[in-house]
Amino acid sequence: MKLPETVEKGIEKTGGVERIKKILAEREEMIKQVAKIHHALSDPIRMEILHALSMTPLCVCMLKEITGAQDSKLSYHLSVLKEAGLVADNRESNWRIYAITALGKKYITAGVV
Repeated sequence: MKLPETVEKGIEKTGGVERIKKILAEREEMIKQVAKIHHALSDPIRMEILHALSMTPLCVCMLKEITGAQDSKLSYHLSVLKEAGLVADNRESNWRIYAITALGKKYITAGVV
């Protein structure tokens, strides 16, 4: 197969297709984590939650009031953000308090979100 010259030169410069595949395999975990983060940042409600938590830690009832999300939907969104490492929760008596993590702060302060 004849490739465009730009592609052919680029592949040659990087060490060939097999080297590209090897590098991607070595970065698989990082790629998956970045994909989780981008998925977490792809929903407006999750973005609202993240921005609200960048101002102060909040309990679920306050997040519900701020976002207008129903309990089950809010629970889902919080779990996505938590799985991505952007928020963490802490139990205080009968309350579950959510706060933005250092990683979440990096995305907020970098102007990414």
